[in-house]
Amino acid sequence: MTAGAEEPPDGPVARSIRWLFGNRRTGRITIAQWPNVALSVFIVAEVALRFVRSPNRAEPVLRVIAVAALVVWSADEILRGVNPFRRLLGAAVLLAMIADLALR
Repeated sequence: MTAGAEEPPDGPVARSIRWLFGNRRTGRITIAQWPNVALSVFIVAEVALRFVRSPNRAEPVLRVIAVAALVVWSADEILRGVNPFRRLLGAAVLLAMIADLALR
């Protein structure tokens, strides 16, 4: 250990946080990431839906695109998330979408 440098705490809470949020590729804490293509498509479709409020053909198509993009994003996070938090986030979003569709 060099003078003046502090080692990160190594208690159970710190280890749990590193396990939950630690990026398995870089070792850094990762909570949010730049949106990938699927999440970008979802965001664009949702923004477009804010401007389309008539029951024409565009609204159902945009809704299908938004839901499909979010399913792809959540499945990608479940399968390839960089840490357990991201995998749990993908699972939570997928379960929320399934519940929302089931309750309609």
